[in-house]
Amino acid sequence: MTRSWGRAGAEDTGGALDRYAYAYLAGGGRRVAESAVVALTEQGALSLRAGRLRPTGDGVPAAHAVEHAVIAACPRSTRVREVTEAVGRSQPVDDIARRLVRLGLLGGRRRRTTRAGRRLLAAAASEGTLPGYVLHGPTALATGPIRHGLLGAHPVPDGLGRTLRRMGKALDDDHGPSAEASPGGGHGCGGSSGGD
Repeated sequence: MTRSWGRAGAEDTGGALDRYAYAYLAGGGRRVAESAVVALTEQGALSLRAGRLRPTGDGVPAAHAVEHAVIAACPRSTRVREVTEAVGRSQPVDDIARRLVRLGLLGGRRRRTTRAGRRLLAAAASEGTLPGYVLHGPTALATGPIRHGLLGAHPVPDGLGRTLRRMGKALDDDHGPSAEASPGGGHGCGGSSGGD
């Protein structure tokens, strides 16, 4: 049985929101998918090992449409990234986004959290009744296979990774051994003339 994490503050915007609606406000479709993976793994319905999800056949059945989408996305051992990407684009997640747009908590086209949505998130964070991973993602989880599997599923994008590597190399070049050997931190050139 999955608990519904409703808030009194959401009632004036059209009814209580569950944890997956808060997850969408906090981090979009991927956060919703990750939250469902964590919930199902904690319930024992899924096993996450070595970056792969598989149904266990144990635990309580999925009670939310997003949880059903997660289980449907991994009928056998499947990479976590494939599951979270598929579920993040699924109909149940789109339904959550549409409802949040109707409530004025997300902007229409780009689906960014509005001021009202940010206030609702801040209130939920101050209440402290939502699981940390809903608001802050997998980094809020204790060290273990679930945290490792989710964080490893979405590595740094290639473009950003290349840029960071180039920046690191440039810093290494500026502060490498040749920079230290030359007075004033510059690169020496030429050397001495003379000799044989």
